[in-house]
Amino acid sequence: MPITPFHFGPGLLIKGVARRRFSFWTFVASQAVIDLETIYWLIRGEWPVHRVLHTILGGVLAGTLVALTMVAAVGPLLRRRFGAHHLLASEVEFRPAMTGGVIGGLSHPLLDGIMHADIMPFRPFSSHNPLFHVVDVGYLHLGCVAAGVLGLIVIIVHRDRDQAAKSGTG
Repeated sequence: MPITPFHFGPGLLIKGVARRRFSFWTFVASQAVIDLETIYWLIRGEWPVHRVLHTILGGVLAGTLVALTMVAAVGPLLRRRFGAHHLLASEVEFRPAMTGGVIGGLSHPLLDGIMHADIMPFRPFSSHNPLFHVVDVGYLHLGCVAAGVLGLIVIIVHRDRDQAAKSGTG
């Protein structure tokens, strides 16, 4: 299924740990942009459906372009609407956006490489996929969900500590 939400789980965990140094929304946008390639080839009915953007090089390039777009186009809109210090505005600052985009672009072909035979994550250097079925797909999905749940817990704990520190009760 294109644009699988399973990819978001590891992103939530990274967001929980890295907080303001990682843009979860740029991570998610990079996942969606990479899967536009799959949607395109599925609509055309042409195999393979995972091509250039489902390689490490293609994914990182896509994630970088998504990050630059978020910083240049979305950032000014969010800052104008919510203010420069709003949490959403911090999601599109240069460093967090680049980190989210690059990690999103890197993780996508690696995760998909585990479950799709047509992915060649190391192309153009190799047409082999050493990741295919290295982990059972059910365990892969379970791991992504577990990462997301753990990430949400970490995010909530940080939020509660931050609120307690602001109010002087922590």
